[in-house]
Amino acid sequence: MRSRQASIHVLWRWAGLALAAVWLFTAASPVRAQAGEPWQAADAVRQALFTAQTALLAGSGAQAVQSVAEAVDLYAGGLAPAFEQAAPEAGAAVQAALTQAQGAAREGDAGQLALARGRVWTAMLQGSFRLAVQAAQDGRVADARAWLQLRDFRTATRLTRPGAGATLSLDALDKQQLSPQDAGEAVRVDLLDAYQVQLDSALAAVKDASQRDLPLRAAESAGLAEGYWELLAPSYEEQRGAEARAGLDAAFDGLAVSASAADPGDAASLVAEIEAGLSGFRAAPLSPEEQSRRAGQLLRFLALVPVEYGRGVKDGQVFMDLEVQEAVTFMGGARTAYADLHPALSERDAARAGAVAADLAALEEALLAAGRHEQVAGVDQVAGQTAAIQSELETLLPAEWQAVDSDADFDVLISMLDQIEKAVAQGEYALAESTRLEAYAVYDVGMEPRLQAFAPALVAEAEGLFWQGTGAQEGMAQAIARQASPEEVRGIRAALQDTLSEARLVLGDVPSSPLAMTGNAAVIVFREGLEAVVILAALMASMVGAYARYRKPMAWGVVLAMLASVLTWLLAQEVLTSLAGYGERLEAIVSLIAIGVLLLVTNWFFHKTYWKDWLAGFHQQKRRLISREAGQIFGLVMLGFTSVYREGFETVLFLQALVLDAGALVVLEGVAIGLVAVLLVGWVTFRLNVHLPYKRMLVFTGVLIGAVLVTMVGNTVHIFQAVGWLPVTPIVGVTPPYWMGVWFGVFPTWQGVIAQVAAAAFVIGS
Repeated sequence: MRSRQASIHVLWRWAGLALAAVWLFTAASPVRAQAGEPWQAADAVRQALFTAQTALLAGSGAQAVQSVAEAVDLYAGGLAPAFEQAAPEAGAAVQAALTQAQGAAREGDAGQLALARGRVWTAMLQGSFRLAVQAAQDGRVADARAWLQLRDFRTATRLTRPGAGATLSLDALDKQQLSPQDAGEAVRVDLLDAYQVQLDSALAAVKDASQRDLPLRAAESAGLAEGYWELLAPSYEEQRGAEARAGLDAAFDGLAVSASAADPGDAASLVAEIEAGLSGFRAAPLSPEEQSRRAGQLLRFLALVPVEYGRGVKDGQVFMDLEVQEAVTFMGGARTAYADLHPALSERDAARAGAVAADLAALEEALLAAGRHEQVAGVDQVAGQTAAIQSELETLLPAEWQAVDSDADFDVLISMLDQIEKAVAQGEYALAESTRLEAYAVYDVGMEPRLQAFAPALVAEAEGLFWQGTGAQEGMAQAIARQASPEEVRGIRAALQDTLSEARLVLGDVPSSPLAMTGNAAVIVFREGLEAVVILAALMASMVGAYARYRKPMAWGVVLAMLASVLTWLLAQEVLTSLAGYGERLEAIVSLIAIGVLLLVTNWFFHKTYWKDWLAGFHQQKRRLISREAGQIFGLVMLGFTSVYREGFETVLFLQALVLDAGALVVLEGVAIGLVAVLLVGWVTFRLNVHLPYKRMLVFTGVLIGAVLVTMVGNTVHIFQAVGWLPVTPIVGVTPPYWMGVWFGVFPTWQGVIAQVAAAAFVIGS
């Protein structure tokens, strides 16, 4: 018996020690023990507050108080230390909202608790916003990614895609393709864009909940709206001024009071006041590329509105609700796109921009009324309204926004494929077929002509999937004709969407092979380095015996030239990174400059006089320096410096075009390979005094440089065509394999082929 008691006593002691260890571990690292990542910690806090709300509604005040206390502990052990250190304003806001939640739970005030829950969540978002942006600006990619997970997203619809700018910018930062400052700005812009959309949604939810007598939902939505506003308010103040911000601050404060007090009339009027104050405001201005894409969406979606409406309405009656609903959907997409463009367009012509906004709203209201079967506008009336808006937009939108945009075409096509799938699911095969023809028309006019030039194989695949199939996959036309099942049509649609996605990537950019870029960089470095070795070998050949002491100052000059080349590289990277927002246009310009210098280097006249004039000049300078003692050391250092730095400067310039195409890391791999080869040649020349066949090596590397030039010309022409600076004339019947474009920049367009042939002829002439 005593032995048994002793065993139990030992077990209790071990259990106590285990519990103590667990307690110590959780005290030492509360975030990892309770939540692991910031988003998990925030979600745990939010869930605990939801449990408190549920308990309070169920009449369990004690449970509500306990759940709020749990939320306070979770925050204190998870996010509080980071917020207090790096985002104190957000930390103070969270603490204030949690204190409000504790008071509401004790008093049994469900409205105040709902308001506090909304405030807690958005205050945590404020903290993660500050920390994610700061981490990106500091170059701490892992920390930025961790905090970026604690966020809200812009709601995705069938006509819009969720923003991925922040994630992509951190990937680019991790690959050293983007500066920390630019990555931080990209994160800021992406989050502000998402939170402005969330603010609009929260305000709409307050209005809807107030009208439907849902006070708790109205209160929580008001708390969310207030928090999103705090995130956007600094940008608003910067654009509109402190007085305008103060007015909206007061309106949001009043909205929180009205919503939590279940005063629907006051809440609705305050929402209207806030929406009027926010009209035309955009916290994160769109980039030129996004503006062009939104404009493309606006024009294409608007053009589809009368087409869909005309299919669903006849003689003033709605006879096909699905078609009218599609017109409403496309109208919503057009209005959303215009809302994003409205601030920029107001700067161009405020009166016209306001008139277009009003016309779009009137057209949307007419479509909604028809959808409700309240007042059905005539087909001609809708077509006339649409045409009038399109005419205004042609004047209002900049010409570059109205150019062909593959992203906008892709968005429209995906929405129409959705419509086909929906029609088939409802057994409307005639409607599905007419939509398929319409989708093919969008593809035929927009994407296909450019795709024919860059990837003809994808044209054939997309054509087959739209019509009679590809052999491996049945075509959409054939499937609709035999009234295939929704599952079969869904499979064809998935294959077609994959093909269109690949086409969109090709039209945006054909990525060069990393291995090819590494090889090109290595060739350039070795070629320029070999020339420097030859020059130095020729200059030092006579520095023997009593003149041997002159080698050391020249060696110092060589070292300084190499350091200067590294600094030139860093400066070039800094300049190009600061201009990275210009995207493919910057790549086109830098590539053109690099081609110009390459042509100069391979020019027959330069190479004819190179060994006579250039090298003779070096020899004259050397003799002049050796014959004079004054300034001799400095002069020899400068001789070594200029002999090498000229080659280093050219190399840095050549490589920038490759960096913009493939990224710094890929190019630096080639630089390392080329440097190793140059150092090996230099060691053999200067340490072993071996005479290498320099002329043959220069001729061979000259041929390789010529190949690099021809490839660079092809890629540069492709970039010029992609940004619309050169026309595209496909070579009919010619379909080179895809790898020809990836490795050698060969695309079946007359402009690219002629430019490459001309470059090759120039090199051969050299």
